[in-house]
Amino acid sequence: MKGAQVVMEILRSEGVELAFGYPGGAALPLYDALADSGIKHVLVRHEQAAVHAASGYARTTGKVGVCFATSGPGATNLVTGIATAYMDSVPVVIFTGQVPTSLVGSDAFQEVDVTGITMPITKHNYLLKNVDDLPRVVKEAFYIAGTGRPGPVLIDVPRDVAVAECKARIPEKVELRGYKPTYQGHAGQIRSLARLLKGAERPLIYAGGGVLISRAEDLLLELAEKAQIPVTTTLSGLSCFPENHPLSLGMLGLHGKPYANHAVMECDLLIALGARFDDRVTGALEKFAPQARIAHVDIDPAEIGKNVRVDLPLVGDLRKVLEDLLPLVEPKEHKDWLARIKALRDEFPLTYGRGGGEVRPQWVIQQLGDMTRGRAIIATDVGQHQMWAALFYGFTCPRTFLSSCGLGTMGYGLPAAIGAQLACPEKMVILITGDGSFQMSMAELGTAVEQELPLKILLFNNQSLAMVRQLQHFYYDRKYTAVKLSGNPDFVRLAECYGAVGLRITRQEEVLPALKTALENGKLTLIECIISEEEMVYPMVPAGAALNEMIMPEED
Repeated sequence: MKGAQVVMEILRSEGVELAFGYPGGAALPLYDALADSGIKHVLVRHEQAAVHAASGYARTTGKVGVCFATSGPGATNLVTGIATAYMDSVPVVIFTGQVPTSLVGSDAFQEVDVTGITMPITKHNYLLKNVDDLPRVVKEAFYIAGTGRPGPVLIDVPRDVAVAECKARIPEKVELRGYKPTYQGHAGQIRSLARLLKGAERPLIYAGGGVLISRAEDLLLELAEKAQIPVTTTLSGLSCFPENHPLSLGMLGLHGKPYANHAVMECDLLIALGARFDDRVTGALEKFAPQARIAHVDIDPAEIGKNVRVDLPLVGDLRKVLEDLLPLVEPKEHKDWLARIKALRDEFPLTYGRGGGEVRPQWVIQQLGDMTRGRAIIATDVGQHQMWAALFYGFTCPRTFLSSCGLGTMGYGLPAAIGAQLACPEKMVILITGDGSFQMSMAELGTAVEQELPLKILLFNNQSLAMVRQLQHFYYDRKYTAVKLSGNPDFVRLAECYGAVGLRITRQEEVLPALKTALENGKLTLIECIISEEEMVYPMVPAGAALNEMIMPEED
């Protein structure tokens, strides 16, 4: 078999049914083999979207996503998507075409050192120089991408390697010296965590994306209910714990729910599960959780103690750790602590103030959550709409929130929604986006139409880069520079040009009929919702402040 045929053989053996990509000269041997492989290929309109779509597919299914691109500009267009997947620990295997090995390093046409460029933003990458290394490398790539803490792996395939005849066997299993993820938690540390839980009066679980990656959401729910522990989540942890549950506090952090932030500041035991204590969660590190002992469970030992002091470190896969922990945990009620949590909810409710326009985006998202019972797959881009979705939608099912949480990539939402809808054709997939973010990837409407996807797009149009404007409002004396999007297209007509349904909301009474139409028509539908540029995301923790030092709507 030729090298490119071996690639497809291994993809099939790994259960790959779908790949995303954009062809070019150096990648044509791969595409020639792909055409005969039986694997469905989705042609995106920009290479970056190929990685985002593979990410959306991977995050909703738990499988490794796959994408292809050519050399040079095709490869460099992948970089932001790869970095996005890396920051959010998403398993994706990326194949790039490359000039023949004899021309590598000669500045040949469409040559670029993509392995050098992506080394800091991949879990691992390869430049193939010998076709007989190909079976081992491809098998290793899937193993590395999907095990331990997941992440993207890139394979650069020179054209002569792809067409050369391969004589090496495909290995049945992968063994890598120096790469041995720890799955089983230390028994002594697990017992210590159970003792901490027994002695705690005000415990709080801080759940991150690792809960979803390890598929431990059912065990998290069991732990919370057994010991009556409130649960707050990170942005990437949204949907790991049902937000209609009495123990749910929703998201914490910079724009977290106010009562969640206050709970963090008052708890005496904080149990971090698959989270990394990033700056948008902690606020000022020296003021974070001042009364709490901190237990941190994570499969990546590099994350433990990286940002905050940890009293009890525990390395392991969350599902396995919780399976071992639950029998040791004694049922407990924590009546005083839950009464205090209720008081915090009453004293610091989630509100959104007066606002500057008739249609309130927060209310629109609340209605959408009610109409879908919090069960739709929600993809977002990055900006104010992302925070409104996180705060007001009300997620009730796992793996239903797709967003660029670590890198904050505008343009992520539409291709991620496409990947999710292809992965889950029976589910409702909704993109919540803004006029700034949407224009970074709106050409992917063509991909959605070509694939006949019934996506729903809720686009908030304030003719502004409003999250940047909000930062200028608070930190730059309201000097609004380079944030006005006065050249926006007519988004309704744009949708119609692609063959989709376009609707527009300008008044509050139009919201429910438009949402109902979109949710029930079975067609790709874009709703443009006109809102004021004066709208803000609240609460907001100012730079250098503690989590309980939030700016609330009435204080602005």
